[in-house]
Amino acid sequence: MNMAKIENPGGLRGELRRNEPMADHTSWRAGGRADRAYIPADLEDLRAFLMKVPAPEPVYLVGLGSNLLVRDGGLRGTVIFTHGVLTHIRFEGNAIYAEAGVPSPKVARFAALNELAGAEFMAGIPGTVGGALAMNAGCYGGEAWSIVESVTTLDRAGQLRQRTRANYDIGYRTVVLREASEEWFVAARFRLPRGDSVKSRETIKQLLEQRAAAQPLGQPNAGSVFRNPQGDYAARLIEECGLKGHVLGGAMISDKHANFIVNTGNARAADIETLIETAHRAVKEKFDVDLEREVRIIGAPA
Repeated sequence: MNMAKIENPGGLRGELRRNEPMADHTSWRAGGRADRAYIPADLEDLRAFLMKVPAPEPVYLVGLGSNLLVRDGGLRGTVIFTHGVLTHIRFEGNAIYAEAGVPSPKVARFAALNELAGAEFMAGIPGTVGGALAMNAGCYGGEAWSIVESVTTLDRAGQLRQRTRANYDIGYRTVVLREASEEWFVAARFRLPRGDSVKSRETIKQLLEQRAAAQPLGQPNAGSVFRNPQGDYAARLIEECGLKGHVLGGAMISDKHANFIVNTGNARAADIETLIETAHRAVKEKFDVDLEREVRIIGAPA
Protein backbone atom coordinates (compact mmCIF):
# COMPACT_ATOMS: atom_id res chain seq x y z
CA MET A 1 0.00 0.00 0.00
CA ASN A 2 1.30 3.46 -0.89
CA MET A 3 2.18 5.56 2.13
CA ALA A 4 1.25 9.19 2.57
CA LYS A 5 4.05 11.62 1.74
CA ILE A 6 4.44 14.70 3.94
CA GLU A 7 5.91 17.95 2.65
CA ASN A 8 6.44 21.49 3.87
CA PRO A 9 5.59 23.71 0.89
CA GLY A 10 7.74 26.77 0.36
CA GLY A 11 6.32 30.09 1.48
CA LEU A 12 3.67 28.40 3.64
CA ARG A 13 3.65 27.35 7.28
CA GLY A 14 1.31 24.38 7.05
CA GLU A 15 1.83 20.73 6.17
CA LEU A 16 1.09 19.26 2.74
CA ARG A 17 0.39 15.54 2.47
CA ARG A 18 0.04 13.44 -0.67
CA ASN A 19 -1.89 10.18 -0.92
CA GLU A 20 -3.55 10.83 2.45
CA PRO A 21 -5.89 8.08 3.77
CA MET A 22 -9.29 9.70 4.31
CA ALA A 23 -10.39 6.83 6.53
CA ASP A 24 -8.23 8.51 9.18
CA HIS A 25 -10.27 11.71 8.86
CA THR A 26 -13.90 10.58 8.66
CA SER A 27 -16.07 9.33 11.49
CA TRP A 28 -17.04 6.24 9.44
CA ARG A 29 -13.37 5.22 9.39
CA ALA A 30 -13.73 4.07 5.78
CA GLY A 31 -12.88 5.30 2.31
CA GLY A 32 -10.03 5.97 -0.09
CA ARG A 33 -7.12 8.40 -0.25
CA ALA A 34 -6.92 12.07 -1.20
CA ASP A 35 -4.42 13.14 -3.85
CA ARG A 36 -3.42 16.10 -1.68
CA ALA A 37 -4.27 17.17 1.85
CA TYR A 38 -3.23 20.37 3.58
CA ILE A 39 -3.16 21.16 7.28
CA PRO A 40 -2.89 24.95 7.53
CA ALA A 41 -1.10 26.64 10.39
CA ASP A 42 -3.95 29.12 10.88
CA LEU A 43 -6.48 31.16 8.92
CA GLU A 44 -3.86 33.40 7.30
CA ASP A 45 -1.90 30.37 6.16
CA LEU A 46 -5.10 28.86 4.75
CA ARG A 47 -5.69 32.04 2.75
CA ALA A 48 -2.17 31.87 1.33
CA PHE A 49 -2.53 28.20 0.42
CA LEU A 50 -5.87 28.61 -1.36
CA MET A 51 -4.40 31.31 -3.58
CA LYS A 52 -1.85 28.74 -4.80
CA VAL A 53 -4.41 26.03 -5.69
CA PRO A 54 -5.09 25.97 -9.47
CA ALA A 55 -8.64 27.12 -10.21
CA PRO A 56 -9.93 23.89 -11.80
CA GLU A 57 -8.75 21.68 -8.94
CA PRO A 58 -11.52 20.56 -6.56
CA VAL A 59 -11.10 21.72 -2.96
CA TYR A 60 -12.81 20.14 0.04
CA LEU A 61 -12.77 21.56 3.58
CA VAL A 62 -13.13 18.80 6.16
CA GLY A 63 -13.58 19.17 9.90
CA LEU A 64 -14.27 16.01 11.88
CA GLY A 65 -15.59 14.21 8.79
CA SER A 66 -18.74 13.35 10.72
CA ASN A 67 -21.13 13.83 7.81
CA LEU A 68 -18.93 12.54 5.01
CA LEU A 69 -18.36 9.36 3.01
CA VAL A 70 -15.31 9.23 0.73
CA ARG A 71 -15.60 6.50 -1.89
CA ASP A 72 -12.95 3.78 -1.99
CA GLY A 73 -11.34 5.16 -5.15
CA GLY A 74 -10.38 8.29 -3.24
CA LEU A 75 -10.43 11.99 -4.09
CA ARG A 76 -8.92 13.79 -7.05
CA GLY A 77 -8.17 17.20 -5.67
CA THR A 78 -7.14 18.82 -2.39
CA VAL A 79 -8.59 18.32 1.07
CA ILE A 80 -8.02 20.98 3.72
CA PHE A 81 -8.36 19.90 7.34
CA THR A 82 -9.75 22.54 9.71
CA HIS A 83 -10.17 20.52 12.90
CA GLY A 84 -7.37 21.23 15.35
CA VAL A 85 -6.38 24.30 13.33
CA LEU A 86 -9.21 26.85 13.04
CA THR A 87 -10.00 26.54 16.73
CA HIS A 88 -10.30 30.09 18.10
CA ILE A 89 -13.38 30.74 20.21
CA ARG A 90 -13.94 33.98 22.10
CA PHE A 91 -16.34 36.81 22.84
CA GLU A 92 -16.54 39.40 20.10
CA GLY A 93 -18.74 42.21 21.33
CA ASN A 94 -21.82 40.48 22.69
CA ALA A 95 -21.49 37.48 20.37
CA ILE A 96 -19.47 34.26 20.48
CA TYR A 97 -16.90 34.11 17.68
CA ALA A 98 -15.97 30.54 16.74
CA GLU A 99 -13.79 29.39 13.86
CA ALA A 100 -14.82 26.58 11.55
CA GLY A 101 -12.69 23.91 13.21
CA VAL A 102 -14.24 24.36 16.66
CA PRO A 103 -16.32 21.29 17.61
CA SER A 104 -19.99 22.23 17.91
CA PRO A 105 -20.28 20.80 21.45
CA LYS A 106 -17.53 23.23 22.54
CA VAL A 107 -19.74 26.15 21.48
CA ALA A 108 -22.51 24.76 23.69
CA ARG A 109 -20.19 24.44 26.69
CA PHE A 110 -18.56 27.85 26.13
CA ALA A 111 -21.97 29.52 26.02
CA ALA A 112 -23.21 27.72 29.12
CA LEU A 113 -20.11 28.51 31.16
CA ASN A 114 -20.48 32.18 30.23
CA GLU A 115 -24.18 32.33 31.18
CA LEU A 116 -25.59 32.43 27.66
CA ALA A 117 -28.62 30.32 26.71
CA GLY A 118 -29.87 28.82 23.48
CA ALA A 119 -26.83 26.89 22.24
CA GLU A 120 -27.38 23.79 24.39
CA PHE A 121 -28.59 21.73 21.42
CA MET A 122 -25.16 22.07 19.76
CA ALA A 123 -23.80 19.62 22.32
CA GLY A 124 -25.56 16.91 20.30
CA ILE A 125 -24.01 17.86 16.95
CA PRO A 126 -20.95 15.63 16.40
CA GLY A 127 -19.15 17.83 13.85
CA THR A 128 -17.49 21.22 13.75
CA VAL A 129 -18.87 24.73 13.35
CA GLY A 130 -17.95 24.72 9.66
CA GLY A 131 -19.99 21.61 8.99
CA ALA A 132 -22.89 22.84 11.10
CA LEU A 133 -23.02 26.05 9.06
CA ALA A 134 -22.76 24.25 5.71
CA MET A 135 -25.77 22.02 6.34
CA ASN A 136 -27.71 23.93 9.02
CA ALA A 137 -27.10 21.04 11.38
CA GLY A 138 -29.46 20.60 14.25
CA CYS A 139 -30.97 18.33 16.88
CA TYR A 140 -33.35 18.44 19.82
CA GLY A 141 -35.37 21.27 18.30
CA GLY A 142 -32.46 23.60 17.51
CA GLU A 143 -30.68 24.48 14.27
CA ALA A 144 -27.28 26.13 13.82
CA TRP A 145 -28.50 29.07 11.75
CA SER A 146 -31.19 29.93 14.32
CA ILE A 147 -28.46 31.47 16.49
CA VAL A 148 -26.11 32.79 13.77
CA GLU A 149 -25.65 36.55 13.62
CA SER A 150 -23.06 36.52 10.83
CA VAL A 151 -20.45 34.30 9.20
CA THR A 152 -17.00 34.76 7.70
CA THR A 153 -16.31 33.05 4.38
CA LEU A 154 -13.15 32.55 2.35
CA ASP A 155 -12.83 32.11 -1.42
CA ARG A 156 -10.07 30.79 -3.69
CA ALA A 157 -8.62 34.26 -4.13
CA GLY A 158 -8.03 34.46 -0.38
CA GLN A 159 -10.77 37.05 0.10
CA LEU A 160 -12.62 37.08 3.41
CA ARG A 161 -16.25 38.18 3.44
CA GLN A 162 -18.71 38.90 6.20
CA ARG A 163 -22.16 37.55 5.41
CA THR A 164 -25.51 37.29 7.18
CA ARG A 165 -28.63 35.12 6.87
CA ALA A 166 -29.87 37.49 4.17
CA ASN A 167 -27.17 36.18 1.83
CA TYR A 168 -28.44 32.59 2.03
CA ASP A 169 -31.51 30.47 1.41
CA ILE A 170 -31.71 28.47 4.62
CA GLY A 171 -33.93 25.48 5.26
CA TYR A 172 -34.02 22.13 6.98
CA ARG A 173 -30.46 20.75 6.63
CA THR A 174 -29.77 23.01 3.68
CA VAL A 175 -27.88 26.29 3.17
CA VAL A 176 -27.46 27.83 -0.30
CA LEU A 177 -25.60 31.05 -1.09
CA ARG A 178 -27.83 33.31 -3.20
CA GLU A 179 -25.02 34.38 -5.53
CA ALA A 180 -22.63 32.33 -7.64
CA SER A 181 -19.42 32.20 -5.62
CA GLU A 182 -17.24 29.33 -4.40
CA GLU A 183 -16.73 30.08 -0.72
CA TRP A 184 -16.13 28.15 2.46
CA PHE A 185 -17.24 28.98 6.00
CA VAL A 186 -14.27 29.79 8.23
CA ALA A 187 -15.99 31.36 11.25
CA ALA A 188 -19.34 32.34 12.74
CA ARG A 189 -20.72 34.75 15.29
CA PHE A 190 -23.46 33.33 17.48
CA ARG A 191 -25.84 35.78 19.17
CA LEU A 192 -27.40 34.39 22.35
CA PRO A 193 -29.48 35.80 25.22
CA ARG A 194 -28.35 35.79 28.82
CA GLY A 195 -29.18 32.64 30.72
CA ASP A 196 -28.51 30.52 33.77
CA SER A 197 -25.22 28.61 33.59
CA VAL A 198 -26.39 25.84 35.94
CA LYS A 199 -29.59 25.25 33.97
CA SER A 200 -27.76 25.27 30.65
CA ARG A 201 -25.18 22.76 31.84
CA GLU A 202 -27.93 20.52 33.20
CA THR A 203 -29.74 20.70 29.86
CA ILE A 204 -26.54 19.75 28.04
CA LYS A 205 -26.04 16.79 30.36
CA GLN A 206 -29.59 15.59 29.77
CA LEU A 207 -29.28 15.92 25.98
CA LEU A 208 -26.03 13.96 25.94
CA GLU A 209 -27.58 11.21 28.05
CA GLN A 210 -30.53 11.09 25.67
CA ARG A 211 -28.18 10.88 22.69
CA ALA A 212 -26.14 8.08 24.25
CA ALA A 213 -29.29 6.09 24.98
CA ALA A 214 -30.70 6.40 21.45
CA GLN A 215 -27.66 6.36 19.14
CA PRO A 216 -24.88 3.80 18.45
CA LEU A 217 -22.06 5.99 19.71
CA GLY A 218 -19.77 3.03 20.39
CA GLN A 219 -19.33 2.24 16.69
CA PRO A 220 -17.99 4.43 13.85
CA ASN A 221 -20.89 6.22 12.18
CA ALA A 222 -21.74 9.52 10.49
CA GLY A 223 -24.85 10.46 12.41
CA SER A 224 -28.23 10.50 10.70
CA VAL A 225 -27.95 9.22 7.14
CA PHE A 226 -31.23 10.70 5.89
CA ARG A 227 -33.18 13.84 6.63
CA ASN A 228 -36.48 13.26 8.36
CA PRO A 229 -39.35 13.66 5.90
CA GLN A 230 -41.99 16.18 6.91
CA GLY A 231 -44.18 14.78 9.66
CA ASP A 232 -42.29 11.50 9.99
CA TYR A 233 -38.95 9.94 10.90
CA ALA A 234 -36.51 8.28 8.51
CA ALA A 235 -35.58 5.75 11.20
CA ARG A 236 -39.20 4.60 11.56
CA LEU A 237 -39.63 4.15 7.82
CA ILE A 238 -36.38 2.19 7.46
CA GLU A 239 -37.25 -0.02 10.44
CA GLU A 240 -40.72 -0.69 8.99
CA CYS A 241 -38.96 -2.00 5.88
CA GLY A 242 -37.30 -4.66 8.04
CA LEU A 243 -33.81 -3.27 7.54
CA LYS A 244 -32.80 -2.59 11.13
CA GLY A 245 -29.68 -4.68 11.75
CA HIS A 246 -29.20 -5.44 8.03
CA VAL A 247 -25.53 -6.22 7.30
CA LEU A 248 -23.42 -5.89 4.18
CA GLY A 249 -19.72 -6.65 4.44
CA GLY A 250 -18.39 -4.62 7.36
CA ALA A 251 -21.33 -2.18 7.44
CA MET A 252 -24.66 -2.48 9.23
CA ILE A 253 -27.87 -0.50 9.47
CA SER A 254 -27.74 0.02 13.22
CA ASP A 255 -29.84 -2.28 15.34
CA LYS A 256 -30.13 0.60 17.81
CA HIS A 257 -31.21 3.41 15.46
CA ALA A 258 -32.22 2.58 11.89
CA ASN A 259 -31.19 5.97 10.48
CA PHE A 260 -27.57 5.21 11.40
CA ILE A 261 -25.17 2.99 9.47
CA VAL A 262 -22.22 1.73 11.49
CA ASN A 263 -18.82 0.35 10.61
CA THR A 264 -18.57 -2.95 12.45
CA GLY A 265 -14.81 -3.09 11.95
CA ASN A 266 -13.74 -3.42 8.34
CA ALA A 267 -16.39 -1.68 6.22
CA ARG A 268 -15.59 -0.39 2.77
CA ALA A 269 -17.15 2.85 1.64
CA ALA A 270 -18.91 0.78 -1.04
CA ASP A 271 -20.60 -1.33 1.67
CA ILE A 272 -21.90 1.80 3.36
CA GLU A 273 -23.07 3.41 0.13
CA THR A 274 -24.88 0.26 -0.92
CA LEU A 275 -26.73 0.14 2.40
CA ILE A 276 -27.71 3.79 1.92
CA GLU A 277 -29.10 2.93 -1.52
CA THR A 278 -30.85 -0.16 -0.14
CA ALA A 279 -32.63 1.83 2.56
CA HIS A 280 -33.59 4.59 0.12
CA ARG A 281 -35.00 2.12 -2.41
CA ALA A 282 -36.94 0.10 0.19
CA VAL A 283 -38.62 3.17 1.70
CA LYS A 284 -39.48 4.49 -1.76
CA GLU A 285 -41.07 1.17 -2.77
CA LYS A 286 -42.99 0.60 0.47
CA PHE A 287 -44.07 4.13 1.39
CA ASP A 288 -43.49 6.16 -1.81
CA VAL A 289 -41.28 8.46 0.28
CA ASP A 290 -38.11 9.72 -1.40
CA LEU A 291 -35.67 10.05 1.50
CA GLU A 292 -33.02 12.76 1.12
CA ARG A 293 -29.48 12.08 2.31
CA GLU A 294 -27.91 14.17 5.03
CA VAL A 295 -24.49 12.65 4.50
CA ARG A 296 -22.30 13.91 1.68
CA ILE A 297 -20.74 11.32 -0.65
CA ILE A 298 -17.67 12.35 -2.63
CA GLY A 299 -14.84 10.73 -4.54
CA ALA A 300 -14.46 7.97 -7.11
CA PRO A 301 -15.57 4.34 -6.84
CA ALA A 302 -12.79 1.76 -6.50
